[in-house]
Amino acid sequence: MEPKEKTFGQLIREHKSTIYTVCYMFSNDKDKVDDLFQEVLVNLWRGYESFEGRSDVRTWIYRVALNTCISLDRKRRSRPKMELSMDINLFEDRDTDTQQVDMLHRRISRLRPFDRAIVLLWLEDLSYEEIGQIVGISEKNVSVRLFRIKEQLKRMSNQ
Repeated sequence: MEPKEKTFGQLIREHKSTIYTVCYMFSNDKDKVDDLFQEVLVNLWRGYESFEGRSDVRTWIYRVALNTCISLDRKRRSRPKMELSMDINLFEDRDTDTQQVDMLHRRISRLRPFDRAIVLLWLEDLSYEEIGQIVGISEKNVSVRLFRIKEQLKRMSNQ
């Protein structure tokens, strides 16, 4: 294995959970999340040689992952939707914590992709400055947008 491939592999191992978390915010279906994860890896590999280190590698990975997921989400939403359902979930969990997490995930998934990205980064406990660097807005704008997003989430019904 070449040194470039070894270094890239190590980088992915170190940031695998970050990438997976971003992908999970755009789908809760395991197969779709895996597809998103693969697309992110492809885009990271394509951009790996051109990464100059002007920002933190974690910031770069977040940015690539978010841009990939947002782009694929837009493409998916523009296609006609067909779903087949058996209306049964053998692994349904009904405890209060799980229900609250599911409700929050449903509400977040109804946000616009950019707002969803900001919430994800905030939930990952990144600073406003880091969030701003990743999504390309000022720290103050992050603060204002998060306030508005939280208010929007509070007003949403439990659909």
